[in-house]
Amino acid sequence: MRSNALAVIIAVGFAASLNSAQAQNYPTRAITLVIPFAPGGSTSIVGRGIADKMSELLGEKVVVDNRPGAGGTIGTKAVAKSDPDGYTLVLGYTGTLAIGPSLYKSAGYDPRKDFAPIGLIGNAPNSLVVHPSFPAKTVAELIAHAKANPGKVNFGSAGAGTVSHITGEYFARTAGITLVHIPYKGTGPALTDLLGGHIPMAFAPIPASHPNVSAGKLRALAVTSTTRSSLLPDVPTMAEAGLAGFDASLYYGLAAPAGTPRPIIDKLNKVLRDALGSDEVKRQLANDGTEITPGTPEDYADFIDKDEKKWSQLIKTSGVEQE
Repeated sequence: MRSNALAVIIAVGFAASLNSAQAQNYPTRAITLVIPFAPGGSTSIVGRGIADKMSELLGEKVVVDNRPGAGGTIGTKAVAKSDPDGYTLVLGYTGTLAIGPSLYKSAGYDPRKDFAPIGLIGNAPNSLVVHPSFPAKTVAELIAHAKANPGKVNFGSAGAGTVSHITGEYFARTAGITLVHIPYKGTGPALTDLLGGHIPMAFAPIPASHPNVSAGKLRALAVTSTTRSSLLPDVPTMAEAGLAGFDASLYYGLAAPAGTPRPIIDKLNKVLRDALGSDEVKRQLANDGTEITPGTPEDYADFIDKDEKKWSQLIKTSGVEQE
């Protein structure tokens, strides 16, 4: 018995030493950062900025791999099933870690069990934007128009189950109106159709929508956070527009597959926080309307748990579950 116990102790000690050695040498090759949406959306804007700075700090390339589909769950599931060696990461997102598992009956992953959180990056609200030809110039006018034309007003989103989709359903339910959802494979394609006048309105992250709003190509009616955006200071919040208590913000973070050695997670967390503390990343994310919120792996794990509970309840009350 004593020899068996000694063998276990030796094995545990060897594994710990191996993990420590892995972290010291890590990384020795390129790291893949999976962004589970099409290029052009807020996740790509945030993810690519972080990847570039982390590449510089790590001394190895962090390669961005856009894998869109099924509200971001396809790319996220792929990372959950990847080797837990620190060389495949995912840009965690409210839509994939808080909404997707409840929205889809077979998302294929558990946000709490299948990932090793690395750390939060930041958050940004959505914006309600319309084509300039759309008659409504305020949220109140939009609600009145939708009530006068039930089931005839479409809105675009980054895809079924994304935050922009559920935010649209949340808005319609709160306002007492009926909207028709048009899903796209990412924010970029949705905004392209909106700019072309193929759909009248969309919910889109401010990092992706504000350049077109500033250029006068789109009109912003409201932001979905509880406070106004520094990028769109003249645009009211939903609460200011008459929908008291309305709050739907997007949160980004980095995660690895569950089982990734803790020393590697700690190293990635330090590099992520150093990247977020750099002047160029601060400037870039501020320009994109993202508020930086760094923290520990435990902070991100706690946040994923709370965010999933919030949005899963909203999904249930909205009745938008998918097969």
